[in-house]
Amino acid sequence: MDEVELINKAKNGNKSALNTLLKDNLNILKGYVIKMVGDPYLAQDIIQDTLLKAVLNINKFEPKAKFSTWLIKIATNVYRDYLRKNKRFKLSDEVLVDNAMKLEDIVIQNYEYKEIMKIILALPYEKRVVFILKHYYGYKYVEISEIINCPLGTVRSRLHNAVKYIINEIERKEII
Repeated sequence: MDEVELINKAKNGNKSALNTLLKDNLNILKGYVIKMVGDPYLAQDIIQDTLLKAVLNINKFEPKAKFSTWLIKIATNVYRDYLRKNKRFKLSDEVLVDNAMKLEDIVIQNYEYKEIMKIILALPYEKRVVFILKHYYGYKYVEISEIINCPLGTVRSRLHNAVKYIINEIERKEII
């Protein structure tokens, strides 16, 4: 059964279809949130809030984009709301990746990877979200603009500044 069929069934109250949608997209959501947040406990809270909002609002979803894109948009908004409410929040030094991502499980043991993730997590939220959506998930500029609700030019500018910052920090710390 394709995603659109599952979405339509979920909208009509089919709990099995909704469960399948959530299960099929959970690893994408987890990976994104863990990279954005950098704290395992906060990431778990963001993921749970995202899934709850998705379940409660499934009837509002219009399949113009993938279901995973919708989940990422919800998670982005949940995290943004969290940052607004908790302005003194600090990221933990512990850099985590999703256990389901086998390649990254191997790479996480690498010092360079951990140091680069620290640099990414040090980026301001606005630049970090654009960088992760573009370089980890391959979203196009237009899609990122829709996910984070900002103009296309702003997305391009934030990405440019994020990449410039990351390169400067890598060179400064002589990581690679």
